[in-house]
Amino acid sequence: MTESHSASATPDFTASSGRSAPHPTAASAEIADQARQHHLPPHVPQPRGPGLLILGILGVIALSFVLLFVVVYVISGIGTDAFAIGGVLAVVPLAVVFFAVRWIDRWEPEPRLAVVFAFLWGAGVAVLLALIVGAEIDNVINSLGGPGPGYEFFSAAIQAPIVEEAGKALGILVIFWVARRHFDGPVDGLVYAAWIAGGFAFIENILYFGSELLSAGDNSTGILQVFLIRGLMSPFAHVMFTACTGIALGFAVRSTSNARSVGVFAVGLGLAIALHALWNGALFFVSDFFGYYAIVQVPLFVIAIIIVVYLRRQEERMTFERLTEYANAGWFNQDEVPVLATSQGRRRALTWAAQHNKRATMKVYIQEATRLAFARQRIITGRDRIGAIADEAVLLGAIVEARHALTGAPRP
Repeated sequence: MTESHSASATPDFTASSGRSAPHPTAASAEIADQARQHHLPPHVPQPRGPGLLILGILGVIALSFVLLFVVVYVISGIGTDAFAIGGVLAVVPLAVVFFAVRWIDRWEPEPRLAVVFAFLWGAGVAVLLALIVGAEIDNVINSLGGPGPGYEFFSAAIQAPIVEEAGKALGILVIFWVARRHFDGPVDGLVYAAWIAGGFAFIENILYFGSELLSAGDNSTGILQVFLIRGLMSPFAHVMFTACTGIALGFAVRSTSNARSVGVFAVGLGLAIALHALWNGALFFVSDFFGYYAIVQVPLFVIAIIIVVYLRRQEERMTFERLTEYANAGWFNQDEVPVLATSQGRRRALTWAAQHNKRATMKVYIQEATRLAFARQRIITGRDRIGAIADEAVLLGAIVEARHALTGAPRP
């Protein structure tokens, strides 16, 4: 293909809205040349084989059996009725996490299979690891004479944060190792961490709610208080803890130094453990929990929101800059870049597409262009360079096809 691709007709969704888009530095001649060199006709490059998909499906099946084992174990401990009621209550904080993570992941959505894998890891493997390690530690303590006066504090503020965050971090690492091409930075790490943490918290909440139902009997005050604290006031507690690890790994993958990457990941995991320990340990020293929540936990949550918004904007800016390079090389009209790489432009484009019964095609066009920008970023940073170049060629072909479906422009 030549640089004539962007000369195709551009629909009205590129019309200016009056708001100026960011203006990144123009691509260098070297980058433009590289962009041209790797552009192959869409019928030449082929998407990667089904190996990763098959591996993902097998992983999901295996994790489903692990989750089934955990569910049976929990039911054996609290009973079917308590499990069912606890499950209904636990859906509320899970739904809150679900919609929040969907918003965070909206710019460049992660593969659904990877997201399902992450949730099952948190709800199955991470919970199972915590149960196994906890049981072994209890056996050791019992062999030494039984729990002492500091056992509850040790279990809640030391054992649980270390074991649980390590188990969840292992899941993030597995996703990174298996699906590295879908792990581009801190937002991806945050999304996977949030799904793992959400799955873990879901099973943990069922256990807490069900146990409280059994101990409270006819008194509903206890279960309402537990639901208020765990279900409504802190649905993002586990997400905030594990997000530290995920974000750190997202930054680590961008480093060219293995030692620095390991160090960044270790810092993130340490911060996750520290926040978890702070949350659990404070309950032993704070007499006014709600005052502590307002003074400590609310500011932490606000800081977390600021970090998420900042990372989302960084993704948007990176997408704009990479697609501008392709526009400078002739693969897009310059007017298309703010449409594909800004939130306002995307909303305008989807509105236009809906009016022309092409919303699904427009979503594909936006998604493939975003993936192209991330593939380009991997090429520039030298991470998975060969695979990223192959992905680039495939995505360019897909983008040409999507543009043809939107505008009726001839294929090259």
